[in-house]
Amino acid sequence: MSLGDHLEELRARLILAILGLIVGVAVSLIFGKQILSILEWPYNRAVRDRSVKQVQADVPRREAEALGLVNAFFHTLTDRLASDPNAPHDLDPKRVAFLQEVSAQAVKEWVRAQHEVAGYELPALISLAPAEAFMAYMKIAMIAGLIFTCPWVFYQLWMFVAAGLYPKERQYVYKAVPFSAALFITGALFFLFVIAYVTLRFFLLFGDTVNVASQWTLQKYVSFVTLLMLVFGLAFQTPIIVFILVRTGLVSIKTLRAYRKYVLLGLAILAAVATPSPDPLSMLALLFPLYGLYEVGIILSIRAAKKAEQKKAEETASA
Repeated sequence: MSLGDHLEELRARLILAILGLIVGVAVSLIFGKQILSILEWPYNRAVRDRSVKQVQADVPRREAEALGLVNAFFHTLTDRLASDPNAPHDLDPKRVAFLQEVSAQAVKEWVRAQHEVAGYELPALISLAPAEAFMAYMKIAMIAGLIFTCPWVFYQLWMFVAAGLYPKERQYVYKAVPFSAALFITGALFFLFVIAYVTLRFFLLFGDTVNVASQWTLQKYVSFVTLLMLVFGLAFQTPIIVFILVRTGLVSIKTLRAYRKYVLLGLAILAAVATPSPDPLSMLALLFPLYGLYEVGIILSIRAAKKAEQKKAEETASA
């Protein structure tokens, strides 16, 4: 193709990808509330676990305070019974002790019940501006629409790449489309259901450690989660990139193996830049999967090279 043909192909593929994305966004707008509840799942779980931990740590102190009041009451009652001439003297001390024991047990159960109820009251995400909730809702619809339609979007992207390849090379593109879409969805869901909870729990506990209340806005939370979902989804394309580099001859498998430590350093820098939050936990959560996927790309390239050599040997033997 000429440069003009390539630009025309790019324009056509972009239009088709955007049209598919619009359909996905429209569907996401209808189910935006349900999608928001899914996005809030890591936050709710992290807050609930922190709250339960606080309750468990606070219950003994509250129980001790309540039992102190009960014991003080019965101690005063016993003293008054012994010293007040108008008090009834036929009251059995064993009954008083029994009432004290029952009261103490009832107070302990009441303290635990109150703390369990209070512990599961989850603080909601807040909105500080009139349009903040609306903007967050639209952002959710756009990201969800991209995730839902990513097979179509990746198909258009890879078809644009295939237009500049030889017919023999295009077979790899057709195989890459479903694999690429699956990796993107896996990366996004991996962050949402695994890494997001760990990261948010770390932030909440750190806030408690430095005595700072953690009260997050809806838009900030949605931006944090959706951006990192995109980052993880794109980062999970590493095996395909490595495979294409090897198959096109730009990089050899021997070179990929020899430069592992430099690749690890480069991926660490990439993870530090890609994660919007400056905490080391998010960076490491992205770095380890990236490097693991890099090794997967090498393994796929080795298997493809062995199959190509075997096929070539069979063709030579048959000739």
